[in-house]
Amino acid sequence: MKLLDKLNCSDKLTPLFSKLGIETNWDLLLHLPLRYEDLTKLYPIVDAKAGQTVLLQGSIIGCEVVYKKRKQLIVRIDDGSSILSLIFFHFYPSYATQYKVGKEIRVFGEVGVDYFGNKTMFHPKIQTVKDEKAEGLAKTFTPIYPITNKLTNGDVIKLVDTVLEHCEIEDYLPHSIIKNHEQLSLPQALLTLHKLTPKQYESDYHLKALERLKFDELIAQQLLMHNIYLNKHKNKASIITPTHKYIIELLKKLPFSLTNSQNKVIKEILQDMAKPTQMNRLLQGDVGSGKTIVATICALAAIENGFQAVIMAPTEILAEQHYLKTRDLLSDTDINIVWLSGSLTAKQKAASIELCQTTGQIIIGTHAVFQDKVEFNNLGLIIIDEQHKFGVEQRLLLVNKGVKDGEVYPHQLMMSATPIPRSLALSYYADLDVSTINELPPNRSPIQTLLIKNSRRKEIINFVKEHASLGHQIYWVCPLIEESEKLELENAKKVYEELSEMLSPIKVGLVHGKMKAKEKAEVMADFQANWTQVLVATTVIEVGVDVPNACIMVIEHSERMGLAQLHQLRGRVGRGSIASQCVLLYDEYALGEISKKRLKAITGSTDGFEIARQDLLIRGPGELLGQRQSGLPSLKFANLEEDLDMLHTAKNVAAELIENHHKSADEIIKLWFHEKQYLGA
Repeated sequence: MKLLDKLNCSDKLTPLFSKLGIETNWDLLLHLPLRYEDLTKLYPIVDAKAGQTVLLQGSIIGCEVVYKKRKQLIVRIDDGSSILSLIFFHFYPSYATQYKVGKEIRVFGEVGVDYFGNKTMFHPKIQTVKDEKAEGLAKTFTPIYPITNKLTNGDVIKLVDTVLEHCEIEDYLPHSIIKNHEQLSLPQALLTLHKLTPKQYESDYHLKALERLKFDELIAQQLLMHNIYLNKHKNKASIITPTHKYIIELLKKLPFSLTNSQNKVIKEILQDMAKPTQMNRLLQGDVGSGKTIVATICALAAIENGFQAVIMAPTEILAEQHYLKTRDLLSDTDINIVWLSGSLTAKQKAASIELCQTTGQIIIGTHAVFQDKVEFNNLGLIIIDEQHKFGVEQRLLLVNKGVKDGEVYPHQLMMSATPIPRSLALSYYADLDVSTINELPPNRSPIQTLLIKNSRRKEIINFVKEHASLGHQIYWVCPLIEESEKLELENAKKVYEELSEMLSPIKVGLVHGKMKAKEKAEVMADFQANWTQVLVATTVIEVGVDVPNACIMVIEHSERMGLAQLHQLRGRVGRGSIASQCVLLYDEYALGEISKKRLKAITGSTDGFEIARQDLLIRGPGELLGQRQSGLPSLKFANLEEDLDMLHTAKNVAAELIENHHKSADEIIKLWFHEKQYLGA
């Protein structure tokens, strides 16, 4: 019997195990117990601590049915050291007579403490002690597995025992690596986790066994991502080296100097584009760090070599910001810049598509750039902004439009204003080369973040009026466009009407996702020109909007928003020399534990990388990765933050396996990811 063989169980049990994702012997051995039920050790009640799941014994000293908020049976036992109350919400009438005073019983369950400090146990397992020696009572140490309907814990134990007895568990990690890193062998680790003894449990030996699985899982992930990296970087691409026909003139024209960090990432990107293999690079940087000018310079390098460049963004407002900025930056050149979005009229769209196929040099747009009718003349560089908001398949559609002769691929630069925590970059982004802008341009004003209860709303409106009267500009963000009884959030239109009335004669504008593109553009143009001083908006202004005179950001119902989104919104202010504030209005009655953590994190730091790390801790990698998770294996045992040191070690071990132990590397990937399909985009 081999690890990757299909489970050998009855036809009745096969679909039940399949529901749990268990198809092979290996899947079963990785299906670890949730906990262990210890019926071998009897504790005095006085020593049992809240939260412990333990076996206790005592004589019944009271049994009664009480009527509080709901009917419940309370049985009290005493072992001479203390008293424990057993509480049942679901019980048969016979229970009340079954538990007679004086009867000796053993109970197993989790110990709790009530409001008065008395020890309790809800719905425990109960055994009757028939004599003083309590012979015949089960004294077992049992693993408790995750199960599904109609599958019993006993079914899992029986099959695990069979697999452990008959399966060949081969350890593909070389013995020298196991020894150097003080790990258990794989057979020893699996045997420990499934057949743990009370003595091993008390000494935390099972944690050492779990460490081995985490170690292998992280090594396997590093090996897999290395293979994906190699597959991505083996594609041929055109060699692009700047001639500086346009780049030098642009740099002279800029009213500022690039930061050292910007210069560093430009060098990294241009070096990649000068290679005959496809660039797959991620450019990350905090809000306002200057990624747009970097992208423009890289696009110019492509233009200087006779290629086209495409810049794609997830929203119309962000794409249009790129278009307007790029058009302004290159206004004194002969470069043909094309705007392509879903909101164009049929005639406008047809004209833009024709330019893509002919003389268009920089094409900027939304999802429209990879639609069926769009073809490119000579695509050399693809720039995808906020890349995590596009799925793997969407990015592939655009890349494939630039493939020449079936083998020459366009270079690919992805950008993200949501910094990636180091642990995610080492694991799920290990298939990409990453460039990081880690400094902000000089003379940026610091942003003060204020957490204000919604009950003080009028004070904030007066605060806004005061600043508007000084000529400053303000964003007021509402999360929803329409009324939602479920969420009871303010409606952007209502807020617009409220502020228009209370701030009169100050001009208030409104922008939201359901407006037509032309209407949105007009509102944003008015705000950028300072004809509108207060802009009420939904989160469509989350990224891309750059108004240096805007120094206040008010966010309604901030407790409902994600950490990355709050940080992005906050980054819309502080772009000029005026001291800036971000006011987070929150409903104290709707504040849950996760919301509290988010708001504490956002008020405690303005560093995007620290915010991203906190977001990872709160949400976990699966949610944070978003659409990128599609096609990539999630971690079953390792925790990216808790096991960061182990992740570094696993990266080094994976490199050693690739260099010296090819067969072991292949077998480890096959074992851990045998039925997965991965897309290399």
